[in-house]
Amino acid sequence: MNPEVFREYDIRGVVERDFDDRFVADLGRAYGTLLHRAGRQKITLGRDCRLSSDRLHGLLLGGLLYAGIDVTDIGVVPTPLLYFSVAHWGLDGGVMVTGSHNPPEYNGFKLAVGASTIYGEQIQELRRVIERRDFLTPSAPGRVLTRAILPAYQELIRTQFKFNPGLKVAVDGGNGCGGAVAAPLMRELGLETVELFIEMDGRFPNHHPDPTVEANMQDLIRAVASSRAQVGIAYDGDADRIGAVDEHGRIVWGDELIVLFARAILKRQPGAAIIADVKCSQRMYDDIARRGGRAIMWKTGHSLLKSKLKQERAVFAGEMSGHMFFADRYYGFDDAIYASFRLLEIISAEGQGIGALLADLPPAFATPEIRVECPDDRKFEIVREVAAHFRARHDVIEVDGVRVKFADGWGLLRASNTQPALVMRFEASDRPALAAIRRQFEDKLKEHGLV
Repeated sequence: MNPEVFREYDIRGVVERDFDDRFVADLGRAYGTLLHRAGRQKITLGRDCRLSSDRLHGLLLGGLLYAGIDVTDIGVVPTPLLYFSVAHWGLDGGVMVTGSHNPPEYNGFKLAVGASTIYGEQIQELRRVIERRDFLTPSAPGRVLTRAILPAYQELIRTQFKFNPGLKVAVDGGNGCGGAVAAPLMRELGLETVELFIEMDGRFPNHHPDPTVEANMQDLIRAVASSRAQVGIAYDGDADRIGAVDEHGRIVWGDELIVLFARAILKRQPGAAIIADVKCSQRMYDDIARRGGRAIMWKTGHSLLKSKLKQERAVFAGEMSGHMFFADRYYGFDDAIYASFRLLEIISAEGQGIGALLADLPPAFATPEIRVECPDDRKFEIVREVAAHFRARHDVIEVDGVRVKFADGWGLLRASNTQPALVMRFEASDRPALAAIRRQFEDKLKEHGLV
């Protein structure tokens, strides 16, 4: 067993190397053991469209049934529909076989106990159960039922959303699971759609299904321009992250989408708590506060944000990477399909594109995420040393790594929870200030032989 597949938020690895038959069956038994210990027994099981997902699904199902877990199999679905099935049917948890936005040779498992996906120590407990062979042996095997969740999800979208005539949207499914669900619903609700790579294909033959990477958004940018669509929407491989392009063909990043969603929600719920991760723009936090919201900065990671959302009883949370969590009118989990309909609702109601709606945001210059390779056994100590250096000179926020405030911007250094890497991001009021802030961080990393 490769212990490195047990990540902070899920279990993920290269299929041929990391997921042999015994391991996947054992994972089903270990997850079943955790469920029993929590007094739970009835779950849903879904899988994405990757070529390896059918095999992993079958092996995992065998382990779950052996562990005495009753499984409702919902077939090939986007990850949000797995979460939706747990909430809609009131079940005890769920597991999704998915490699998310990783390359085709990867796959993995997202697991929920109750309505919450497990993370951190709970995922490590799964590893320990397997290592110790500490499986619970039930008196009887579990049962399996095949049932479709899509009709209930479609009905929720139909009942919540209505659009003014004439709205055109370009949709890039990336050959993942999201486009095949979203595009037909958009057409049914009267939207004119320009559809790219809607067909599910686990080889991802057209481009990688990760809308946070600019190269993967170029087809959508061209489609918006050529069709004169008011907006472009993209999904990652399992449709729990959204990407967008405005009416001018400019990529709209996650923190800008959070601004739009927060503004719409705060009109109806003044003073509401809204959470975003530490990588998001300061102008986003300022905009939420300016409009009467309680802006909360929190750690990066979809499981961590979901947990914080419940703790703070917030109405909405968002992540720079495109995970959007609506507790307002919805269940509070990350669903890029639902988020795309909320985005279209705003554009339709306002009669303007995203570019026009965000025109009043102060200008800012920012870098994308910058990843620096760093061994796992060094990365957290380096972050602590850099934090101590800046703490003596500047205001710092240490909810997740170190975010340093400067007079004309900010810089972030944090240890990746999923890779042997450090992650940096910078924002400033102009390009010289951006370069100066970045240089200060890179100088500190050079002292450790990095960059």
